Amino acid sequence: MSIAINQKNCIGCKKCLSVCPGSLIKLNQTGKAFIKYPKDCWGCCSCIKECQAKAIDFYLGVDIGGRGSQMQVDMKADKVTWKITETDGTAHVIEINPKASNQY
Repeated sequence: MSIAINQKNCIGCKKCLSVCPGSLIKLNQTGKAFIKYPKDCWGCCSCIKECQAKAIDFYLGVDIGGRGSQMQVDMKADKVTWKITETDGTAHVIEINPKASNQY
């Protein structure tokens, strides 16, 4: 499991650096975040939750059946949206009502 950082969307706020438990996220010379060793990422998603610029996606690798897709998460009080973009550009959107998600 790992993350993918979109350099175009990164605003260089450094919030992802401060929450990464493995200190894996660094800044490049232009002040944009990047992950130095993606294979060492724990997949905790702290950086994704903290990034308000939506510059960080969760990388869905082959090991978990994602075939290299990327998932972007948008969390709001009334719904959570997962946007999964496959390697061919096909996108799927899943909306979850957090108030109803644990009713089972």
